[in-house]
Amino acid sequence: MNTARLASLALCIPSLLLGQAATQPARHESLRQEISLSYERGLNWLRRQQNPQTGQWGDAEPVAFTALAVSSFLLTPGRKPMDPVPAEAQRGINFLLSQVKPDGGIYIKARANYNTSLALTALMMAPPVKEREGILLAARRFIIGQQNDFDEKGKSDNPFDGGVGYGTPKPGKPAHADLSNTHFALEALYFSQALLADKGDAGKNEPQLNFSAAIEFIKNCQNMPQNKASWVSDDPKDKGGFIYSPGETRGGETKTKDGRVALRSYGSISYAGLLSFIYAGLDKGDPSVKAVLQWLSENYTLDENPGLGNQGKFYYFHTMAKALATAKIDYLKTKDGKQVDWRVDLGQRLLSQQGGDGSWANSEGRWMESDAVLCTSYILMALARVHNQL
Repeated sequence: MNTARLASLALCIPSLLLGQAATQPARHESLRQEISLSYERGLNWLRRQQNPQTGQWGDAEPVAFTALAVSSFLLTPGRKPMDPVPAEAQRGINFLLSQVKPDGGIYIKARANYNTSLALTALMMAPPVKEREGILLAARRFIIGQQNDFDEKGKSDNPFDGGVGYGTPKPGKPAHADLSNTHFALEALYFSQALLADKGDAGKNEPQLNFSAAIEFIKNCQNMPQNKASWVSDDPKDKGGFIYSPGETRGGETKTKDGRVALRSYGSISYAGLLSFIYAGLDKGDPSVKAVLQWLSENYTLDENPGLGNQGKFYYFHTMAKALATAKIDYLKTKDGKQVDWRVDLGQRLLSQQGGDGSWANSEGRWMESDAVLCTSYILMALARVHNQL
């Protein structure tokens, strides 16, 4: 095993797979044990949902759902990076590899970036297989090729420049970029950077994302005074939070005193914005990062996806855990001055919402969250982050 690869993996995924909690003081041991038991119940439920012939999970979006389920198995609390891959996860991996396209993407027909990004992230969590390296590098190049650069090439002169959408748009449809897909793409590239460590000098010739353009796109989705777009809210309650895409929100709208339509910040996409900044290389001292952390702290709740109610709530839980763990945030200070240990708070809430059969599902079905495979995978991955941070 290449020692450079191991070192790179250690840098990329310390809080996910390397047993971080074992080196920390024993805290909340009872909750950790409860999470481990709940996690196994969730995995047992996922095992029963896997297609025994194809190895896939889900029919609505098989590559994406399979990638999320595989990731759930590979993130099992206590599992080490080089541990054998569970049989169910290996069958899922085989299904993902069967969907590799000549262009390097991993998808079936549509939403090529979304599916490829989730698949590459899942495949990077598995122990490295030399014969698979070319497939992973090709997927990485495919994702990089999805980055937008409209108008004058090489210049950020369009609010969608630097961002990534679902994939190549259909004929007659405009190109698309949004913060959710951008954060999935950045995540896949963040993990797959480990591939380049094995290549030495040759790795320097691999294409790289235009990260400065990506950061500019992320900022184009943030409610900040520096963002001069017409949709930006001047309400202090929105400052620092994010919307889905420049000029497009999944949250609310409001009329300003000067007659503009301002777009309100909302929860899940603001966590995606925080993650995007981190994956793109900004640290917690950056003003834009500090602003979104303040918005998230002041709008902290587990009762809803702030600004959307129950819509997208399980994506919200998953992205919250991933973002705060990746940013190494231990506590959030709410608007009433209360200091919250989000790990304990979130862990207990998620455990209380597990169904009797071991699954999770949202009563609000928007964005496919009535699908228990999707929601169970979201929550298992969230619990993995909580467990490893306690």
